Amino acid sequence: MATAAPGRPTSPPPAAPADAPRSPLVSWLAVVSVALGIFVIVTTEILPIGLLTTIGADFTVSEGTAGLMMALPGILAAVFAPLVTSALGNTDRRPVLAAFVLLLAVANFLAAAAPSYWLVLLSRVLVGISIGGFWSVGAGLAARLVPAASVGRATAVIFSAVPLGSVLGVPLGTYVGSTAGWRIAFLTMALLTLAVLTLLLLALPPLPPQRPANLSVLGDLLRTPATRYALAVTFLVVLAHFGAYTYVTPFLEQVPRLDPDLVTVCLLIYGAAGIAGTFLAGFAVSRAPRASFGCAAALIAVATLALSVFGHWGVGAVALLIVWGVAYGAVPVCSQTWFARAAPGATEASSVLFTSSFQATIALGALAGGTVVDHASTSAVMAAGGATALVAVLVVGVGVRRVGVVG
Repeated sequence: MATAAPGRPTSPPPAAPADAPRSPLVSWLAVVSVALGIFVIVTTEILPIGLLTTIGADFTVSEGTAGLMMALPGILAAVFAPLVTSALGNTDRRPVLAAFVLLLAVANFLAAAAPSYWLVLLSRVLVGISIGGFWSVGAGLAARLVPAASVGRATAVIFSAVPLGSVLGVPLGTYVGSTAGWRIAFLTMALLTLAVLTLLLLALPPLPPQRPANLSVLGDLLRTPATRYALAVTFLVVLAHFGAYTYVTPFLEQVPRLDPDLVTVCLLIYGAAGIAGTFLAGFAVSRAPRASFGCAAALIAVATLALSVFGHWGVGAVALLIVWGVAYGAVPVCSQTWFARAAPGATEASSVLFTSSFQATIALGALAGGTVVDHASTSAVMAAGGATALVAVLVVGVGVRRVGVVG
């Protein structure tokens, strides 16, 4: 485990009454409520992927302009995560989480009713703020909701919402949009978000902050080698993944020449593999964090590099997507665990850094991958992603013990 910087606590302060043991059923219901909160956030964030053309046509804007609906939330989440949570101070986190979910519902209602495209973009600004605030607080809550022996599994349940949002949320949202209209898709998400808000209010206990994530705490964490190391590895792995995965649909259409319906099936298979990877990581990361993260990066490297060479074979491409899905499903759990171990006395602050780095790198990965695609090909972007993931593997193997992250 990483050592703390001088003058900072090396272990969490005594648990507040809110962290007192509760019945297993109530504790796990709270975990599920946080997971569902992340599910509606992830689904809302990427819902426009299947609706870009329709929305653009309704407002007579280009596909590139419609693509701002995807770019804005990630960028704003990265910026607002530290700003919003540093402003919270000693506010109880239970109503804070509820407020961000309510803001998400408002954003979806606004998108559903927007008479002009700029109001749709305004709704996406609200989505970005919700992402930054909810993820920063909610991502590190597992340790406060269940006993220590169950933290790994609880973290896996929370982060399983990420691939689940892709597997269920986006296809269902796209289906609703194609049959009933894109506004109904956003309206449906707004109603689902209100249902999740109700469950959060019923299931979560009071959650007074253990150590507020103000800017000075974040600065202290950034000065520790273990936190900087977690940032570096997360940056490389997420850059490798999103630099390639953002363009996996055109790759599957152009290289193995799969028809659109089969591409959808492939992405569903990928998402299901991601859920499996998330739970596998939940069991493994508490015992071997170094090996878990290194293995995830290595499998992403193998899958993307192999796709660039053997991707023309349809069956082979599907098999490699399964490997890729399992590998990436493990990444959020591994990354969050590394950040938490780098700052054992500042869980919320480590979650802020985790959220900001993840969201910023998603946007950067998509931009970098687009540059490669524009100047080369979709096969080249797979190779570039694989090469970046290999660098991450080397960084894990060479530098990890020098900053005290072991396992």
